[in-house]
Amino acid sequence: MNRELVRLSKTVSHALRHAPWLYELELDAEGWVTVDALLAALRERRPAWESLRAEHLAEMIAQSDKQRYEMRDGRIRALYGHSLPGRLAKTPAEPPDILYHGTSALALDAIRAEGLKPMGRRYVHLSTDEATAVQVARRKRGTPVILRVRAGEAHRQGHAFYIGNERVWLADGVPPEFLLFPA
Repeated sequence: MNRELVRLSKTVSHALRHAPWLYELELDAEGWVTVDALLAALRERRPAWESLRAEHLAEMIAQSDKQRYEMRDGRIRALYGHSLPGRLAKTPAEPPDILYHGTSALALDAIRAEGLKPMGRRYVHLSTDEATAVQVARRKRGTPVILRVRAGEAHRQGHAFYIGNERVWLADGVPPEFLLFPA
């Protein structure tokens, strides 16, 4: 396998087996994600992959000496080797008092006006720690910004939160009054 396909395989492994939240991917209960969502996340991660297509993923899978991935019906998943403690099961639960959201300074005006919205995904992704939020924010275009989310208060006011895994919580949305913006 050539060097670029090896790099692609390692990144796909990280995205599908170890840290989907860093790529803002939502795996279903069987580990599947749409090929389009994965490609969008990979293109955003590396500008050199701007022209990355499903055919490149298929080539990566075909040239691998180990069958690590499966791709069908417009979806892809890792077959084994997950280090995730569990899938992103949508279990409603009481969140920690404070969660974090990594974003870009370019999005701040919209977030101040409308709060956090899924923006093409099913859920808003929130982190249990600031370091994870920083990693997510660095993937965005523009200056990274970390928002503190008063999740406990929002939950007590009737807003739903769901357990993603030990580092990620999900929400249908978070109104702006529950967000703490940097000075």
